[in-house]
Amino acid sequence: MKVPAVLVLCVTLFSRGFINALDSCLGRCGYGTDASYTCQCNPACERYGDCCLDYAEMCKEAALSCKGRCDEAYNSQNPCHCNSLCSQHNNCCSDYTDLCDGGAYSCQGRCGEAYNSQNLCHCNTLCSQYNNCCTDYTSLCSGTGGGGSVTQGVSDSEIKALSETLYALDSNKASSSQLIIDSQSLVTSSQTSSQTDLSSKPLFRYLDEETLFTKPTYAALLAVLDNYQRMTGQTESFTSQQLAEQDTFLKETMSNTELGRELYAFLNNKGYYASEAEFIQDLKMMWFGLYSRYNGKMDSSGFEHIFAGEIKGGKVSGFHNWIQFYLLEKSGQLNYYSHSFNGPWTSYPDVLGMQFMWEGYFKQVGSAVIGSSPEFDLAIYSLCYITRPGKRCYLSLGGKELSIQTYTWENSFYDGGKKFIASAYPATP
Repeated sequence: MKVPAVLVLCVTLFSRGFINALDSCLGRCGYGTDASYTCQCNPACERYGDCCLDYAEMCKEAALSCKGRCDEAYNSQNPCHCNSLCSQHNNCCSDYTDLCDGGAYSCQGRCGEAYNSQNLCHCNTLCSQYNNCCTDYTSLCSGTGGGGSVTQGVSDSEIKALSETLYALDSNKASSSQLIIDSQSLVTSSQTSSQTDLSSKPLFRYLDEETLFTKPTYAALLAVLDNYQRMTGQTESFTSQQLAEQDTFLKETMSNTELGRELYAFLNNKGYYASEAEFIQDLKMMWFGLYSRYNGKMDSSGFEHIFAGEIKGGKVSGFHNWIQFYLLEKSGQLNYYSHSFNGPWTSYPDVLGMQFMWEGYFKQVGSAVIGSSPEFDLAIYSLCYITRPGKRCYLSLGGKELSIQTYTWENSFYDGGKKFIASAYPATP
């Protein structure tokens, strides 16, 4: 067996004492920053100038391969390409023919896709039942992840490393001069059900709306928040403009921010999504796809439940977004009572577990990340739902741990068996 030259080089350098494990990318290529090492091995290191000496040789081979990249969108930064136009422009990666050219008969990059009668074979959970799976369905698609593609598995340490990166990239978060809160009364967990107003003042003392709300991601969120009826059991219906607002929200938060692109790059590298288009489409269904919480009506979605809030069974359900809280409190529709948890962060984002009344409906604990950008909230909830659906997901933000609890919707599905997001929120101690 021929030993790769870079491995020979690393072994030689190690043996001669020129570099050690802290200075090499051997076994470390990935995403997120690890301060315990003297140099880094993630895409951001090139931006910050702290890459290990062997980063290019050890970590950039993926850029020269079509593995997990078939039919991806064109990106001028890539040294070679893996879509149907690369042959025409003579810029395909060397393994394009082997991995991608027979795609009509393969499940490479297609696991969990929606049924399409034009396809020659299929790669979703129903193909076994109808005996029309592609021949490599079993080998490629068993154990698919949230995005429907073959996944390599994501460790807790990788999630923490990525969440630190997303935290650092949240350039649109509120600063201490743009947002001032007055948390006032702190109650114990046994007092959260008392429905007693222990705070005489609003939670939000000041917000620089002129600066924050004119940012594209904030403006896109505001446009979507007012499209919902809060009562479950009432069918949601959207105009073409409101549907376009959903698309704009996903585009601005995930495609047009460095934070969103970092999340996609990680999930793409792990095999959850083969292209950005697939990623955005799955987020659209996962977050905005409608399902029924009450009486068979198409009355809810993950986005409405988590970002806008709902009323079910005579009480507030969901509601885990600070911007919606601010808007309703400002308009006089929401009365802040107290908080039962205040995260350890001294700057934004922070985390609060809040008690409040929304026009006669009580929320016993409405936990939310405070001061974060819309893209940060969407990114951390999506990361946790995709990699840890229905479980606790442990993040690291500024060196401090935050756990996110997610829930899957089990009563209806999309794209041949994928589960809608039912809820996601910061889990208070």
